[in-house]
Amino acid sequence: MARRAEPPDGGWGWMVVLSAFFQSALVFGVLRSFGVFFVELVAAFQEQAARVSWIASIGIAVQQFGSPVGSALSTKYGPRPVVMAGGILAASGMLLASFATSVTHLYLSIGLLSGSGWALTFTPTLACLSRYFSRRRSLATGLALTGVGLSSFAFAPLFQWLVSRYAWRGALLLVSALSLHLVACGALLRPLSLTEDPAVGGPGAQLSSLLRHGPFLRYTVALTLINTGYFIPYVHLMAHLQDLDWEPLSAAFLLSVVAVSDLVGRVASGWLGDTAPGPVARLLMLWTALTGVSLALFPVARTPTALMVLAVAYGFTSGALTPVAFSVLPELVGTGRIYCGLGLVQMVESIGGLLGAPLSGYLRDTTGNYTASFVVAGAFLLVGSGILITLPHVFCFSASASKPQDPKMDAVDTQVSLTKEGLQED
Repeated sequence: MARRAEPPDGGWGWMVVLSAFFQSALVFGVLRSFGVFFVELVAAFQEQAARVSWIASIGIAVQQFGSPVGSALSTKYGPRPVVMAGGILAASGMLLASFATSVTHLYLSIGLLSGSGWALTFTPTLACLSRYFSRRRSLATGLALTGVGLSSFAFAPLFQWLVSRYAWRGALLLVSALSLHLVACGALLRPLSLTEDPAVGGPGAQLSSLLRHGPFLRYTVALTLINTGYFIPYVHLMAHLQDLDWEPLSAAFLLSVVAVSDLVGRVASGWLGDTAPGPVARLLMLWTALTGVSLALFPVARTPTALMVLAVAYGFTSGALTPVAFSVLPELVGTGRIYCGLGLVQMVESIGGLLGAPLSGYLRDTTGNYTASFVVAGAFLLVGSGILITLPHVFCFSASASKPQDPKMDAVDTQVSLTKEGLQED
């Protein structure tokens, strides 16, 4: 395969964007709409909220903790067969979940099996997309991740209707059929070979460099904290609204409002990430702080109007932080290390995904309401935003600071500068 000197910033890359669009919809759109099943499963198995919350948390954690496996397999075999295999695993997990007789069965089917499938799909697809784009990376990532917002808008009321029509077992069976479309998403991926790839070394050399890179390590810690609070509304907002005596369909509609706002936020942030002066990390810091504030204010809102305003604010800002979060990483570590870097970040931040929802459920069981759950979730994001301030050039307004590394830069020089910068930052 011929090696390209730089990412094409288009061409087949737009088909990769299309693949990532549907793939993100079928992974995180399902996870974000899991609140519909959460209420049903608590009632069906007569379990506490904290224990049922582990289903989604295990799925998120396995998806992220297993990301280095997906990255390593993609480096060896290419992203296409890896993502296709992940689609089969994700669909199989949902299929088995429809026959579950205990919450433990759901831990194994949705949490472990589907989570493993998601681990083989999400990170390789996003890493492949990052290699196809440079100047338009934030916009391409934002467009790809709009699949999350659109699917959340559609899936929340759809799943609620399916549950009311076919019960939760039949609904999960149909979700399994939807998940099988991940195989088609994987078939669209075409690996891209860049001239810098041989010089960056194998996974061991890349890992050694990254573990000595101060900004990369701080960025990873920040995303872990963000991840701890980020998913709380998608697991517990519906239950919180039912505590306020909302009807299930009305609560599902509010989740759809969040999803539409999320969609707008992703596109707007992707455009700003490629056009606004200064580094993308500054935008990530801003959106993270605003998301944390909106989360902490949810318990204060009691009227439908106030909840609607907060839903719009949370949806927009939480959607806006996602594409720039993925765009910051190539600027920190270079395109040649994106598979290894993204896999490592996803693995570490799985700690937040694993603990976030159960902690929120525990606070609900202890206090009797979700006030502490949302306040603590917001606090995690605010602390993460504070750590992002320490990244290089966050307060630099020069045009050069806003651009990613030159893809034509010799990869050996990039390796040396990356290691030196990490040692100096430490």
